[in-house]
Amino acid sequence: MKHILVTGANGQLGSSIQEIAKNYSNFIFDFKSSKELDITNSNMVSTLFLKNKYSFCINCAAYTNVEQAEKTPEIAYKVNSEAVKNLAETCLENKTVLIHISTDYVFDGKKKEPYTISDIPNPINEYGKSKLEGEKYIQNILQKYFIIRTSWLYSKKFGNNFYKTILEKAKNKETLQITNEQLGSPTNTINLSLFILNKVILGMETSYGIFHFTDKLPMTWYEFARQIIEENNLEGFTTLKKAKNYRTFAIRPKNSVLE
Repeated sequence: MKHILVTGANGQLGSSIQEIAKNYSNFIFDFKSSKELDITNSNMVSTLFLKNKYSFCINCAAYTNVEQAEKTPEIAYKVNSEAVKNLAETCLENKTVLIHISTDYVFDGKKKEPYTISDIPNPINEYGKSKLEGEKYIQNILQKYFIIRTSWLYSKKFGNNFYKTILEKAKNKETLQITNEQLGSPTNTINLSLFILNKVILGMETSYGIFHFTDKLPMTWYEFARQIIEENNLEGFTTLKKAKNYRTFAIRPKNSVLE
């Protein structure tokens, strides 16, 4: 049986993997929340690996607050870079295959076409820079790894995300002003979870390296909000407006669609 460690298990992706894990009776899962396993604590990580023989480690633990990362970048680098380095070194020592979740924000957004795995990353904010540094550590330390970049990740059930925020505001009949200045591919955590378990861990994807996974349909945040409202039959509850002067502390890529 394949023994699988899932870090950051209480986040929206980790929770989604937990939800479908019951369908994989040939896997043994060890789900660890960030409180149960602080990946920034190298001794805690090493001790856990010594007690268990993991075939795979799915690293869902990450610092994802893009705005705060600009103000306190040291936290982002501690979790997204240095902790990933320690995790990669521990996986190497224990012959564990690392499956690491990365982001579309490693790109600058200046390209008009979707980004491919051969495009050179050029992050424009501290969050993206910290995630790219984590990717580089993995590539320098490991030969057997999967770095999976994804885009605009959301769960309809777990965590705090754009989908659930729009849904709540629409039900409360709030007027929504949503930017149409960014283009990406909203990706459901269930679909990413199935890709990880079916393609990667079951061995259908046999080549190691960097992968891009999204739900394929590019759209702006405004279009995504409209889709959420329509699929929940809330058109008459809220007013949706395009916000042309969308301001954030962090600079964000205009186009982060992944091929």
